[in-house]
Amino acid sequence: MKYQFDKSFWTNKYTNNATGWDIGDISTPLKEYFDQLDSKDIKILIPGAGNGYEAEYLYNNEFNNITIVDIAQQPLQNIKKRIPNFSSNNLIQSDFFEHNSKYQLIVEQTFFCALPPTLRNDYVKKMHDLLEEKGKLVGLLFDEELNTDEPPFGGSKKEYLELFSKYFNIKTLDKCYNSIKPRFGTELFFIFEKK
Repeated sequence: MKYQFDKSFWTNKYTNNATGWDIGDISTPLKEYFDQLDSKDIKILIPGAGNGYEAEYLYNNEFNNITIVDIAQQPLQNIKKRIPNFSSNNLIQSDFFEHNSKYQLIVEQTFFCALPPTLRNDYVKKMHDLLEEKGKLVGLLFDEELNTDEPPFGGSKKEYLELFSKYFNIKTLDKCYNSIKPRFGTELFFIFEKK
């Protein structure tokens, strides 16, 4: 699938160090969610992972089945540099919409807001397809209007309920109480389970 914010767009962002979304560490809401997971063997996908701090945290906490898909090569190289033993087979440079496998958990962290809003229905369907039965899509979504011409693109709780409820049971979609300071009051934490 081709769109305006393609491989060269994101490669340029990394080359020019224009990565304002990168907080340099795992986000607190996701860390706290991961700390509650029982099984270290669940199959996890992190699409559009960027520098992959969530993947690094999971890996360092003995989760052993993590796959990262990113359209740009640079962030995958950055992850490999920080985690030399991370399987190269699980660092996939590809368009997310062309990825095919099945996962029990998919982690959303600034990927949804990087996609043009015209792709949101495709995103929801693709996430549904990639999840195993009763699999979960978990992460953070912006709860504010942001840019209209380039990422990040915002949204609202009402919009997300309409968008996701056809394919997912909405387990949680609430204002984030533990966002990082610059994003406090602008994020929703969610857990969606595949219908």
